[in-house]
Amino acid sequence: MQLEHFSNGWVTPVLAYLMSFIGSVLGLRCAVRARSSEQAGGWLVAAAVALGGAGIWVMHFTAMLGFSIGGATIRYDMPLTLLSAAIAIVVVLIGLAIAVRGHREAIALPLGGSITGIGVAAMHYLGMAAMNSGVSMEYGTGLVLLSLLIAVVAATAALWFMLHVKGWANTIGAALIMGVAVCGMHYTGMAAMSAHHGDHDMTSVPEGVAPVELLTPLLTTVALVVVGLVVLVGVAELEVRSTAAANPERESGDGDTLTTDPATLAVSGREWPRQRADW
Repeated sequence: MQLEHFSNGWVTPVLAYLMSFIGSVLGLRCAVRARSSEQAGGWLVAAAVALGGAGIWVMHFTAMLGFSIGGATIRYDMPLTLLSAAIAIVVVLIGLAIAVRGHREAIALPLGGSITGIGVAAMHYLGMAAMNSGVSMEYGTGLVLLSLLIAVVAATAALWFMLHVKGWANTIGAALIMGVAVCGMHYTGMAAMSAHHGDHDMTSVPEGVAPVELLTPLLTTVALVVVGLVVLVGVAELEVRSTAAANPERESGDGDTLTTDPATLAVSGREWPRQRADW
C-alpha cells in the first residue's frame, strides 16, 4: 500500500520542526536553571515537560497530521496516545536527572543520553501503535535500529548542550540542531514502516480519534506549555539579573567569582598595575 508522509506538503514538517525547536529552547533553559537553582527538581520537571512534551511528543503528532495511507482511514487510540506522552516526559526527566546530578560526566552523560534516547524511540513506536488504520504494518529492522541510534545520539547531544552551553544565542543554536535530530529520528522511523491489507476489513472505520481532532488538544497543550514556561524562564532570568546588579560580586561566564572590591582585586592580582603605581 502507498504511504504518504507529506500529504499536506511542507506545512506539517515545518510545523513539526518548529514545535521541536521551541520545546528544545525552553527545555535547555529550564535544565540550565536546574543546575544552579535550589529548586532543581521543579526546574527538571519543567525541562522534561518542555523537551519531552512539546519538543518530542507534540512534534511527533504534528508530523503525523501529514501522514496518510492510500485507501485507509486513520484513527488514534487516546489511552495509548496519552501513555506515549507520559513515557516521553518521564524518560526525559530521568535522563536529565542523571546528567544534572551525576558526579562523573563521562558516565552520567552517555547513561542519561541512552536512557532518554531509548525513551524517545519508545514514545515514537508506541505512538505509531496507537494508530488504528485497518491495515497491517511492518517495520524494517535496519531503519528501526538507525532511528534508535539517531534518538540516542540526539538525546546525548541535548544533555551535553545542557551541561556546557551558556547564553541565549548558544541555546538557540543548540535547539536548531536538536530540532533537526528529533525530526530526523521521526522520519527515519516512518521510512522503516510498510503497510499491507492483511485480513482487516478496509470498508469499516476503525475506532479512535481522527487526526484532525488531535489538532485542538495539541495546540492547546503547546500554547499552555509555551506560555507558562516562557513566563517561568523569563521571571528567573530577571531575578538572576536583579540579584547580580544588587550584589557587588557576580559570576563570570566560566563560573569564576568577580568582585569590585579593591582590596580583593589587589590580592588576586587583577588590579596589579594600579596598585603598583600607588606604591
